[in-house]
Amino acid sequence: MTVGKAIKHESAIQHVTGSAVYVDDRVKIEGMLTCWPVLAKYARAKVISINTKPALAMDGVLTVITAKDIEGKNNTGAIVSDEVLLAETNISYANQAVAWVVAENEDIARKAARKVELELKELKPILTIKDAIKQKSYHGEPQKMARGKAKQALKNAENTMTNEFEMSGQDHFYLETHASWVIPDNEGNYTVYSSTQHPSETQSTVAHVLGIASNRVVCISPRMGGGFGGKESQANPFAAIAALAASKTGRAARVRLNRELDMKLTGKRHPLLAKYKLGFSNTGKIEALDINLYSDAGWSTDLSHAIMQRSLFHIDNSYFIPNISITGYACKTNKTSQTAFRGFGGPQSIVIIENIIDDIARTLDIAADKIRETNFYKEGQETHYGQVLNDVRLEKVWKLAKANSNFSRRKAAIKKFNAANKYKKRGLAITPLKFGISFTFTILNQAGAFILIYTDASIQLNHGGTEMGQGLHTKMLQVAASSLGVSYERFRLMPTATDKVPNTSATAASSGSDLNGQAVKAACETLKSRLANVAANMLELNAPEDLSFENDFVSAKNNPKNKVSFNDVVARAYFEQVSLSATGYYRTPNIYFDNESGKGVPFYYFSYAAAVSEVEIDAFTGMFKLRQVDIVHDVGKSLNPHIDKGQIEGGFVQGLGWLTMEDFIWADNGHVATFAPSTYKIPTIAEIPEHFEIELLEKSPQAGVIYGSKAIGEPPFMIAISVREALKDAIASFSDKNQTVNLALPATPEATLAAIEKVKAIDEIKTS
Repeated sequence: MTVGKAIKHESAIQHVTGSAVYVDDRVKIEGMLTCWPVLAKYARAKVISINTKPALAMDGVLTVITAKDIEGKNNTGAIVSDEVLLAETNISYANQAVAWVVAENEDIARKAARKVELELKELKPILTIKDAIKQKSYHGEPQKMARGKAKQALKNAENTMTNEFEMSGQDHFYLETHASWVIPDNEGNYTVYSSTQHPSETQSTVAHVLGIASNRVVCISPRMGGGFGGKESQANPFAAIAALAASKTGRAARVRLNRELDMKLTGKRHPLLAKYKLGFSNTGKIEALDINLYSDAGWSTDLSHAIMQRSLFHIDNSYFIPNISITGYACKTNKTSQTAFRGFGGPQSIVIIENIIDDIARTLDIAADKIRETNFYKEGQETHYGQVLNDVRLEKVWKLAKANSNFSRRKAAIKKFNAANKYKKRGLAITPLKFGISFTFTILNQAGAFILIYTDASIQLNHGGTEMGQGLHTKMLQVAASSLGVSYERFRLMPTATDKVPNTSATAASSGSDLNGQAVKAACETLKSRLANVAANMLELNAPEDLSFENDFVSAKNNPKNKVSFNDVVARAYFEQVSLSATGYYRTPNIYFDNESGKGVPFYYFSYAAAVSEVEIDAFTGMFKLRQVDIVHDVGKSLNPHIDKGQIEGGFVQGLGWLTMEDFIWADNGHVATFAPSTYKIPTIAEIPEHFEIELLEKSPQAGVIYGSKAIGEPPFMIAISVREALKDAIASFSDKNQTVNLALPATPEATLAAIEKVKAIDEIKTS
């Protein structure tokens, strides 16, 4: 069976040799046009006039697209229709596109865009969460979840704490920026090549903007050079612009953002502010939490409500909180529309509760790992949204991570090191993870597949998921090969396309393998049932039920020597007029959520993990070195251990970036200040420790999921919080007195130095 083997990524050779073809790498179409945006300079303004004549006068410029050219809907909102494609009367964020120049090449388009004359009346923008709160500027109504009586429990608690915690956003910084090609056939139909995680939504958006039926648009996602959620909804506007250009000119058109434009025009991870009151016992047991979460959603809704909902779901992380009240607000500001990002709101709330746990530990002078253990969920307990926890693997991953990392011994060694070193300090921390798997918008938990077997027994595999480097296609090939009992090499994995598998959900929510894997398996089972009848006749058996499909042969289970090759069965099936293609479909069963009551079973299962991180801080520079990482991750029965470990490594490092260095800065006028790698630092190989050990939890298949596997896309991001907690542990050691550590997020060297100075200052006050 191919499932479970550490097979290399199906595009590994193309990736390392540079021969992999992405959207804008395709063979250029003769006469293809390029689109370039005309950007507003204010974060908020009224549009007085748009003069396109100077641009249109330039040689090589075919047209300038404005809102007047849109025959369908001037809106690309993913859920709420509040996101105009081209501004008509109002500017809602700095660099909002008012028009797009369409020209023979990029150089001409860029020069012409600068010649379009915009007359704008500047208005005062809302640029911070706190300003939005003051002005009650929100997208929709707040979301709420609760259990018990939080306010009463706070009054009765042995200890209380009131605090705020704010964190900044994060740029996706995928290697491939947004790109779309649209090719018209001059009969009213359009083929869209888009770097999108959601081809069906891109198809629908293009159709709506053009004012045509979806069946006239085919969207193809060949592969992406990274997505991380940034191409779940935000690929749609760029495909729509290219489609408008193709529609207006009758020629193929492309949009391909450079890095600067991509960072200025697209949404980020939501910055978030938490305000809370906490009650806890003298033993460190959390008794009550009353918390308000405020996300900076930007100018339009995008997916902000769903993202905030997941923040509410995951504010508990791995801890049972008997009395809890959570309210979430999506703040409307004059910034880019913030969007999905790996973890989808989970990282923001999980880092909050882990910060709270550390504050409790330092307040009570009890080790943080002991406080965490005190509050762990137990088997059969219920979350604050009403889901009963079964097969809880927290203790397993936790104990194994501690053992693998020699946690207790190293903790003692670090204490000794810190006592002997004045200007360098080390810190050690372990953090857990409980992360729910499923789209929380229930109807998205569905997928389709389409498999075609040709008469030479070669096979084409189509499914609704998109490949963005995460190895989904590789896993689907393994599922198909194992299901049909044939060799992996027989298959050609086709680019995801809406004319092969319609009405797909986004490849997001860590559900790509779960959903598409089941759909692929369903299609294979249909084909096997047809081929089994043919094989039974060839083997002179009276029934097809007891046949084995394995190693490219079909045989009788009770007599393996009585077999026939898969090739021969396929050939016979064709001559007997048996269909050799089949669709497969799957929907996740028995999950639901009631938004009114805030109760339900939104997740099919939970993934569990624990990570131990050790850091060393330099007191002169605030810089740190990540010395060692030990991870234990629950992935069920892995479809591909090689790919799963790669996802854990990548997710952890990306989380490390958000927590410690990716300082996304907005200028006072609402413009993006960090729009290039020269000003926006992402992790490199230099940040990865030499000791980086990952163990997949063994003998832990998950019931009801494709071949017992578990999702792996998002969970590893959040176990990087162990690095932040280790930094706080190191910072605390600069004082002889036990005290809480106020560390900004991201923990840049400047933020780390500030935290050290604050610890020292408080220490001096206490001493005096």
